[in-house]
Amino acid sequence: MRALLLAATMLAGTLAATPALAASEAKAIPAAAGTMPVGKLGNAVVPQAYRLDFTLDPAQPRFSGHAEIDVTVNEGGRYVWMHGLNLGVKRVVAKVGGKTIAGTFSQADDTGVALVTFAQALPAGTATLVFDYDAGFNDGPTGLFRVHVGDQWYSWSQFESIDARGAFPSFDQPGFKTPYTVTITTPAGQRAVSNAPEVATETRGNQTVHRFAQTLPLPSYLVAVMAGPFVSVEGTVPATPQRATPLPLRVVSTRPNADKLNFALDGTKGIVSHLENYFGQAFPFPKLDQITAPIMPGAMENAGADLYEDSLLVLDDKASTSQKRNFGMVVAHELAHQWFGDMVSPAWWDDIWLNESFANWMGFRIGNEWRPDLNIGAGALEEGFAAMRTDALLVGRPIHQPITRNSQIDAAFDTITYGKGGHVVSMIAAFMGDTKFRDGVRGYMAKHKYGNASTADFFGAMADAAGDPRILPAMQSFTDQQGVPLVTFAPAGQGKWTVTQSRYARLGTQAPAQTWGVPLCLRQGDARACQLLVDQTATVSIAGTGALVPNAGGTGYYRFELPAAQWDSLIAQGASLPGGEALATIDSLEASFMAGRATPAQLVAAARSFAANPDSYASDGATGQLIAFDTQGLLTPAAHDGLRRLVGEVRAPQLAKLGFDPRAGAHAGDDPDTQQRRVALVAELADTAEDAALNTKLAGAVDAMLAGDAKALDPAFYNSAFKAWLKPHGLAGAKTLMEKALSSEDPVLRPALLRAVGRSNDPAVAKWLVEDFSDKRLRLSEKLMGISLAIASPKTADQAFAWADAHLDSLLSSGGGIFLARSLPQVVSGFCSADKAKAIVAWRPRFANNSGALELDRAIERVQDCAVLKDQRAAGLSAELAAVK
Repeated sequence: MRALLLAATMLAGTLAATPALAASEAKAIPAAAGTMPVGKLGNAVVPQAYRLDFTLDPAQPRFSGHAEIDVTVNEGGRYVWMHGLNLGVKRVVAKVGGKTIAGTFSQADDTGVALVTFAQALPAGTATLVFDYDAGFNDGPTGLFRVHVGDQWYSWSQFESIDARGAFPSFDQPGFKTPYTVTITTPAGQRAVSNAPEVATETRGNQTVHRFAQTLPLPSYLVAVMAGPFVSVEGTVPATPQRATPLPLRVVSTRPNADKLNFALDGTKGIVSHLENYFGQAFPFPKLDQITAPIMPGAMENAGADLYEDSLLVLDDKASTSQKRNFGMVVAHELAHQWFGDMVSPAWWDDIWLNESFANWMGFRIGNEWRPDLNIGAGALEEGFAAMRTDALLVGRPIHQPITRNSQIDAAFDTITYGKGGHVVSMIAAFMGDTKFRDGVRGYMAKHKYGNASTADFFGAMADAAGDPRILPAMQSFTDQQGVPLVTFAPAGQGKWTVTQSRYARLGTQAPAQTWGVPLCLRQGDARACQLLVDQTATVSIAGTGALVPNAGGTGYYRFELPAAQWDSLIAQGASLPGGEALATIDSLEASFMAGRATPAQLVAAARSFAANPDSYASDGATGQLIAFDTQGLLTPAAHDGLRRLVGEVRAPQLAKLGFDPRAGAHAGDDPDTQQRRVALVAELADTAEDAALNTKLAGAVDAMLAGDAKALDPAFYNSAFKAWLKPHGLAGAKTLMEKALSSEDPVLRPALLRAVGRSNDPAVAKWLVEDFSDKRLRLSEKLMGISLAIASPKTADQAFAWADAHLDSLLSSGGGIFLARSLPQVVSGFCSADKAKAIVAWRPRFANNSGALELDRAIERVQDCAVLKDQRAAGLSAELAAVK
C-alpha cells in the first residue's frame, strides 16, 4: 500500500460505513470459548481454501455473499474464533464428513473479532464452514465501498489491513495464506474484476455471473472484488528473458476517464520489465489489472489487481512532471509488492515493514530506471529526510515492533515504515553493495515463494549474501530502535575528525542514550571515505579539499552537526552540491536550528544558497522550513514581510530566466525537471512572495478558463492559479469553484478546485464549507480534506479545529474505525501553542486503546515542541528576516 493524500482524505472515507458494533450488542462470551483473541487467532482452526460468491449491485446500499471456507480443525470443539465486521450473517453451518452442523455467528468486538458457536463440537480433521450473509457498502475506501461517478455507481475493495472481514467471514490475518475462488454476480452488462483471470461469464435475466479461476495462495488482505460499468484498455507486457510468454494487462477505470488510460498501459509495461530484471524471475501472477477509484487514498497491491487513486493512472503525455513522477514511483512500488508482499507475504503484521519499506525503496529505484528524465529517484531521499521529523520525536516506535492487538496494526502504516524504512533499506543496500543486496533479496524470495516469511528470515538472507557479520547488527540497530542518529564532528588535526554519535533531540527535550551501526560516508572535494561507526566516538580521516560533506550522496539515515566555520563553508556550496547531499545538508541545518544550535543567519544564508541548486527537490527545500515557520505563527508581521522579500529575491530572477506562460502546453518543450522547477517557483512567488503581477496573470487564466477557454490554464498551475483567483472573490468565488468541482470528474481538476476552497484562509469561506455546505455530490472524504486544509490555514485554523473538537465523539463513533482513529490526530499537529497542546491532550481518553493513540501523542509533542521553539527562537529568527531588504 502506498498512501499519498492528506491524512484527512484517508481518514474521512470510512465515516459513512455501517456503524460499528456497540459494546452492549456483543453477546456474552461463554467460558468454554476461551479468551477472545485481540490479535492473532491462533491455530485451533486453520483455513485451507475459500470459495466466495458475491452479488454486487453498486447502486444498492447493501450487497450479499455466500462463503465456503475449507478448514483444518486442529482443536475440536463447539467454538471457532474468526473474523467478521458488521456482517448480517443469516446462516452458518459446518459440513463435516457428510454431516451438517448448524451454528450461530456473533461479532465480539468492534475490530471484527467474531465467535461462531456450533450446536455440537466439530471433530479434529477437515471441515467446510458455510456462511450466507449481507452487509453494507462503505462510502469510503475500506472493505467493499462504492462511489457515484457521473450518473453511475461503481464498487471496489480495499482490504488492507484488516478490512476483508467487512466483506466476508474470514480468518483475516496474513499468515493464513490460501487459494481463493471468486464468483461475482453483477447487474447485466456490468464488468467484474478479481485477482485471477475471468474464465466464464453467463447472463441470467437481469444479472451477469462472472467466474474467476482459482488464485495462487493469498492472504485475505490481498483479495480483490470490483464491479461496475467499467471501461478499460488492454494489451500485453511483451515476453522478457524471465518470462517466455506475454503477460495480459489491462487498465480499468470509470467511464469519464476512458480517453486517458493509454499512458498507464504503456508505462506499466516498462515498469514490469524492469522489475522482472531486478528480481530475476517472471511476474508471479497470470495477469495484471491496474484499476482506478476516485477516492482511493494512494494505492493498494492486490495480487494481479492493483488499485490506485484516479490521478495516479489517469494521465497522458501532457501531464505535469509531478503527476508523472507519482505514476512512476507508485506503480513501481505497487508492482514490486507483487513479488515482495504478495508472492512472499508477511507472517504477521509486525513484519509489514518488510513489505512497505522495501517497496518504497523499489518504487523510487525502478521508477527512476523507467524514466531517468523525471528524476524520480531523488524523491526517496526527500521522503527519508521528511520521516526524520517524525522519528525525531521522543514519542514514537521503531520500524520493526511487536504487534499484539488489532488496534495497533494500522499504526504501522506511517512515515516510519515508508520514509525511514525505505531510506534505511537504501543505506543498507549501498553498504552491502547493490549486487550482494539484490542476491540476498532473490535468495529470500526463492526460499519463501508463495509462502510467508518473517523479519528474521529476511535478515538471515541478507547476512548470507553479505558475507559480513557486521551487517546484521547494523541493520537491526536501525529497524529495532526508534530515533535519528546525530553525528557530531569536531576537528582532530589535519584531515582528521572526531565523530560522536547520539540520538537527535529538539530544543527542550532530552533523548535517551543510544548508538547505531551507522554506515558513515564523507566527501571532501573528490575524496571520499566510508566506515561503519559502531562506537559512540571514533576518529575518521579524509584527505580532500573544500567543504566537508558529512553525508556523501545523502544516502545515510542520520543527521550531522558541524562547527560554525564548517557549516558556513558547506552552506556556501549549496548551489553546487549534488541533489542528495543538498537535501541532507538542508535537513541537518534545519534540525540544528530546532535543537537550538544553528543561527537564524545561517538559515537565511542557506535559503539563498540552496535556492540556486539545479536539482528541483533541493531547490524546493531551500525556503520550505522558513515558510513553515511563518505558517505556524513564529514570525512577526515585519518578519513575514522580510520572508516575502527574501523569496522574491531568490525566486523571481529564476522564474524570469525560465519564462512563464500559464496556458496549457506552453512549456511542453522543456525537460521535466525544468517544468517542475517552474511550478515550484510560481507557487512560492504567488503565495509566499505575494507577487501581484504574477497573481494577476494566474487569476486572468482562471477567468478565461471559467469563461470556457479550456487551454487557458495548464493543470500544473491549478493549485497556484485557483488560490490566486479565489483570494479577491471570497465566498461568492468559493461557491463558483465548488460548483465547477462538483460538475467535474476530472481527477486533477476536481481535487484542485476543492483544495482551493479548503485552503482559502478566509473565515467566511471556512464557515460555509465546514458548517453550512451540503451537497450529495461532495464525497465525504472530500469534505474532510477541506476541513483539514482549513485547520492548516492560519486565519481559519481555530474555527476549523473548534468544529473538529466539538464533533470528535460523533466522528469516532460513526464507523470510521481504526483508520479514522489513527489519522485524525495528524490533522491537528501543525499548531504551535501550549494552549492548543492542552486542548489536544484532552482528546486522549477518546483515543485510548485504539490505533490513534500513538499519532495523538505525536501530535501533542509536535505542538508542544513548536511552542518551545517559538518561545526561545522566534524573536531572533524574526529579527533576522525583518532585516532582509
